[in-house]
This record gives sequence, C-alpha cells and structure tokens, in this order.
Amino acid sequence: MTRPQYSLPNRRTVLAGLGFTLFLATTTSLSRPILAQQADGFAFDFDSFSERLKLLAAEPHAPLTVEIPQAFQNLDYDAYRLIQYRGEASKWADNPGAYRLQAFHLGWLYTEPVKVFEIEAGTARSLDFAAADFDYHNNTVGEAAAAVPFPGIAGLRVNYPLNRADALDELVSFLGASYFRALGRDNIYGASARGLLLNSWIDIPEEFPRFSEFYVEKPTAADAPLVVYAALESPSVTGAYRFVITPAGEAQQESVMDVTARLFFRTDIKEIGIAPLTSMFLYAEANRGGFDDYRPQVHDSNGLLVERESGEVLWRALNNSAWLGNSYLAETNPKAFGLYQRGRDFETYQDAGAHYERRPSVRIEPLEPWGQGMVRLIEIPARLEADDNIVAFWIPAEPAKAGEDREYRYRVIWGDLDPDASAPMAHVAETRAGVGGVSGVENEASLRKFVVDFKGGELETLPAGTPIDVLATVGGGVMRNSVLSRVDANGAWRLVMDVETEDGATLELKAYLVGLGRKLTETWLYQWRPAA
Repeated sequence: MTRPQYSLPNRRTVLAGLGFTLFLATTTSLSRPILAQQADGFAFDFDSFSERLKLLAAEPHAPLTVEIPQAFQNLDYDAYRLIQYRGEASKWADNPGAYRLQAFHLGWLYTEPVKVFEIEAGTARSLDFAAADFDYHNNTVGEAAAAVPFPGIAGLRVNYPLNRADALDELVSFLGASYFRALGRDNIYGASARGLLLNSWIDIPEEFPRFSEFYVEKPTAADAPLVVYAALESPSVTGAYRFVITPAGEAQQESVMDVTARLFFRTDIKEIGIAPLTSMFLYAEANRGGFDDYRPQVHDSNGLLVERESGEVLWRALNNSAWLGNSYLAETNPKAFGLYQRGRDFETYQDAGAHYERRPSVRIEPLEPWGQGMVRLIEIPARLEADDNIVAFWIPAEPAKAGEDREYRYRVIWGDLDPDASAPMAHVAETRAGVGGVSGVENEASLRKFVVDFKGGELETLPAGTPIDVLATVGGGVMRNSVLSRVDANGAWRLVMDVETEDGATLELKAYLVGLGRKLTETWLYQWRPAA
C-alpha cells in the first residue's frame, strides 16, 4: 500500500486557503456592517446585536469588496512576524484597569480586515488603528506601509498580568477565520479554539465561518472580567457570540471563558461542530519510531478527555498514523470534553525552545444540557509540528436546518488542568506501544504490544494484596494476554497487553481497572492501524 496523501486543514493551510485569491487580486470580500453605525456612537446590547444577525441570516450572503494593498498580500511568515504592535499605542493604556488591547496587522495569511468597537456605558464606538501603531522592523515593509493607506487590522489581542503584577502577558487573541485562543498562568500558546465548524472532513466541502466584527467592553476595574462580542458570518450561517473572560492570576491558575453562541442558519448543514478545538500531536511514546528526532515527544496535546453524564471519564490517547483517523463517542449531556496536555516536566520533551510542557490543556464544559450527540475526534496524518492535525468538537444529534435558530452556552477553561491529586479515580499517565511478544526473541509480525500506566487515586493507597481486575476489549483484533503490575520506579500500575492484529484492520482498544467493587481508573481508549 502507498501512504495516503492529505492536505491538512491546519490553522495555516485553512487561512491560506481562505485568502488564496487575495494573492492574485487586490480585493477581498467582507460582509456589510452588522449594526447601523454613527460617528458619535450607537447603543449596543447583546439581544439587539443577536436580532440584527438573525435578520441578516434571512438575507442572501452579500459580501462587500475591500481593497487590500499588494504589499501586504505578499508577506511571508518571517516578514509578517516583524510587524509588531507598539506597547505605548495599546488601547486602555490610561485606564485604571490592567487590560491592554492591541491589534494584529493585515498580511501573510491574514488578509481579511475586521472591525473593532469599544463599548462604554452601553454605547459602542469604533476603535481606530493606524500604521503609526506598529513597528515595521523590515525596512521594505515599512516603506510600503508609508506609501499606501492603512488597510485595517486582521484581529485583536488583549494583554493582562497573568504571571506577575508588574508585567503584561498575552491573555487572549482572535485572529483568522473564527480562531481564538487564550492562556492560563505560566502557559505558552498551543491548542486553539474556533467559533464553529461546518462539514469538517466529511463528503462535502468544509465551510469556514469568520468573525468579522468585535465589540469589546471597556474594563472598569482590574479584577473585572473582559467581555467580548463577535459577529460570525459565512454563506450558510450567521452568529452572535459573547465571551466573558476571567483571566488567570494569583487566585486561580486557569483562564476561564463563558461563551454564548447564538446561531442563525441560512441553509441546511449536514454536520455542525460546536465548541471546536484544534491542536497538534506529532508523536509520543506510542508512535515515536517513525520520527528521527532527539526529542522524546512532540505535541501540544496528547489526549482527548470526555467526562460523561454518569461520571465516567474517558481518556482517548491521541495518535498520528498514516491514515486519517475518526472517532465518534456517542454521548448524552456530557459534563465536559477537551484536548489535554499531560506531562509537565521538561524531560518529557527536551525542547528548550518550544517548551511543550507549558502548552495549555483546553476543557469545554456545557453550561446547560446538550442532549444527545457525539464528541468527534479527527486525527490527520502529519509529518511536521507546524501542522495542527487534531480536531475535537461536539456534534448535536439533529443537523441544522435552514431558518433554524440555536443557542449554545459553554465554558472554555485554559490552563495546565493537571489531574486532581485528591480524586479517588486514577488517571492515564502514559500510553506506549511497540512490537508484541517477548523481548529478545523473534515474534509474530501481527502481534502488537500496548502499555498503559495508571497513576493516582485509590491505586496509591490500596492495601497490599487487594485484588485488581483488568476489564479490556479489543475491536479488530484478538487479546493474546494481559499483565498488570505495579512499577516501583514511578509508582504507576502498568497494564501490558499483547494484541494480535487482523490484516489491515483498525484496532479499537479499551481498558480500565476495577477493585473493591468499583471502578478505580479512567477508561483508556486508543485507535491503532498498521503502517501503510
């Protein structure tokens, strides 16, 4: 078999695709202004904003044409990253609150301008930006900027003292399509979120909605939440979003967003993705053999966690195989799901530049019952760590219909989210895999070994001799044997399984430990397929 070839829908290629025609022309299509706007300001509230977007959904999608100077279309990554917003130009620099708002310049992949408005005392006014707000460290780009009208901005970010009272850190950014991301305390950027997915990796083309306008409440106090409203638009849907953002700090390690998404559908949608998350998983202990790299592991996230209505916790270890992977976890009213980064030691990654041990986990918590549906996980083959090849989101049981309105409320938590040391249930600490059978002898090629380490919870304090049983199932193969033992060197309970694979079949593995009449661990899930 030959290895399948995939065009990865990662953050870079998605945005490049959205802006492809911009490299051939000097215009881009943008939607009309959402609200009637006067120079001296206009009244704003979320309900009126939502109603305007609902009315807009009843009209055909009618993008406007805006000219983009050629100089900014042709920037590459290196040239773009040299354009930096000047700290002294930050909005709210004279405000007693600790927040500082900045903008992203147009260019490189980001060639669709957005509008940003400030809300104060219920009145919204446009925030203006200019070339003088940016430092152009590339002389050619700086000269080009001086020769043309300022084209507008591509997105926004807000800084806040997450880690030290006397230093500002980036708290949240909105840039490109409907992407946004945030940081907890001592994190650096890794996984991202999006406003909405439409028909992602199914049998019809994916559509990419974008945030076209932002309305940001001017903070009135340093400890007040940051509130951002956003207009979402695409040919098939409009949406009104509200983000209430509570930053991390001394009182809490995580940054928390409460999101309200009001969606208004112009057309039928075969599959909508609610609260979508995007991340990168290149390799870890289970699949590092395919990468000639000094680093033991390379990933922004290494597992999908799902907390079920019953309280059961699923840990689906991530994979990066030669094949497109799809997993559908049927759920009713899930308590939470998210892409997690477990492994907070430098030694796990040995990357002094990327510091994968500091990448945030991202957890979605519905704020109301979501009913029946599925958590879908997509794993796209990747060879580079620049590829965002992991996608996870909620699919409601009922597809969206033209003319339908829907509202989803959920919480997004960004931070380390390490397992609770006081929790009774042990967590999955590591997943490993390799050739099956006995070490040191020739074994059958069809035999595969899977090793799962469980740590924490009641496993730490069980009396010696307490019976522990393994409950494991294999789809697409046969369990030859399994052994459970305690590893004194790291305190883990290690489950070792030898599985006979069927020719070309995808293995679906599931395992957990029980004892004392109850479940003792998370449920470990894994999907594996032979190499092409």
